[in-house]
Amino acid sequence: MNLKRIGRHLFCDRWSVRRAFPARSLRAIEGAIAEQEGRHMGELRFAVEASLPFDALIQGVSARDRAVELFGRLRVWDTEHNSGVLVYLLLAERDVEIVADRGIHARVGSGLWEEICGRMQAAFARGQFEQGAIAGLRAISDLLAAHFPPSGENPNELPDKPLVI
Repeated sequence: MNLKRIGRHLFCDRWSVRRAFPARSLRAIEGAIAEQEGRHMGELRFAVEASLPFDALIQGVSARDRAVELFGRLRVWDTEHNSGVLVYLLLAERDVEIVADRGIHARVGSGLWEEICGRMQAAFARGQFEQGAIAGLRAISDLLAAHFPPSGENPNELPDKPLVI
């Protein structure tokens, strides 16, 4: 059990999320998702969680584990082209995880996702939460546009509104 990790989680709450992502930033991210989804047949979800639930923290759940859990729970995998992408931020650890559905992940691989996560984490470390999130969403959309260009009808299969947990 890592006491330093537990301390970070205990002192990071919903107010921490509101400071990092005030309402105007969440609206800007929502607008960016809607705009970017017009460029491709993929679906984007952005979720930010202040800290892990205490039981998950004690069990040693990682940010990646939690992102995969949310990917399933939010049904990001349930898109027509298997091109859903979840961007998950665990604010207490400033850890960004990207979980992509099999259709896009098979074409992109892990390296590019990790690179985008690293750039987002660097922006967040500088306190640039809105800018980092939007830049990350654009970079993901560049990949989606290359592999899933728009063709015909492009329904919005997942909510664009960022999820604050």
